[in-house]
Amino acid sequence: MTGTRQVRPDASSRTTLGKAADENFPVAPFFLPRAWRDDLMAVYGFARLVDDIGDGDLAPGGADARHLGLSPKEAEDRLAFLDAFETDLRRVFDGTPHHPLLRALQPTVRRCGLTPEPFLGLVAANRQDQQVRRYETYDDLLAYCELSANPVGRLVLGITGTATPERIRRSDEICTALQVVEHLQDVAEDLGRDRIYLPAEDLKRFHVTEDDLARPTAGASVRALIAYEAQRARDLLHAGVPLVGSVHGRLRLLLAGFTAGGLAALDAVTDAGYDVLAGPPRAGKPSLMRQVGAVLLRARKEG
Repeated sequence: MTGTRQVRPDASSRTTLGKAADENFPVAPFFLPRAWRDDLMAVYGFARLVDDIGDGDLAPGGADARHLGLSPKEAEDRLAFLDAFETDLRRVFDGTPHHPLLRALQPTVRRCGLTPEPFLGLVAANRQDQQVRRYETYDDLLAYCELSANPVGRLVLGITGTATPERIRRSDEICTALQVVEHLQDVAEDLGRDRIYLPAEDLKRFHVTEDDLARPTAGASVRALIAYEAQRARDLLHAGVPLVGSVHGRLRLLLAGFTAGGLAALDAVTDAGYDVLAGPPRAGKPSLMRQVGAVLLRARKEG
């Protein structure tokens, strides 16, 4: 039987997959069926790799570029790199991809009947990152999240065979919120890449300048802005909780873990006094476990 287990990742791919441990939520926890874990890790490998291409954060040595047929000079152009990656992605659906992580993805795509659209959305989001570095309105940011985050939830529903229009809508709320939370945690890191994911209209509203975001610690206006955006994300996570209650068994626990990861990260932001400039606030395991329990209770009540 062919499957992701027969595709051996090279060293650069192992580095990419190893980043799963740094996420706000467990990517493929032990309590899931083995097939789901394999499929989720295959999708994670794709999503992490395309983000690393967009951020210029690939494993050293240039193996990823070589897999895609890029010279070292061509690999310096992130748009060209993303174009080559998209070409190889399309081979997942109609041929034999070259990159090991995309070869590992192919059995998952076939087994679960996944379509190209969510994968292409994630590539488009990283292409947009090379061209758009500021967002004027919250709606502009939501449109970006439609590409950068929502496809992940849709892929999870596809892998587990549970997609319905209502579940997709709730999943989009959760995934958008998780993306906003990540942006709040990484304000300083993103600014170092000349990217700001805080809407310009909100910066103006709270009298925050880009110089304020470049300081080592957050002043009162920055903290007020972060608190405002954090509440937006919390509201979205709470709105998405009915998704958790609409499924059963181990999938319910998985989706509760995703949602709880965002809520626990927001608690860490709150506990830091909304000072995200001093370093990315990260939630500990006890906070995550408390939030998992709270999400499951809320889902039961709202289900």
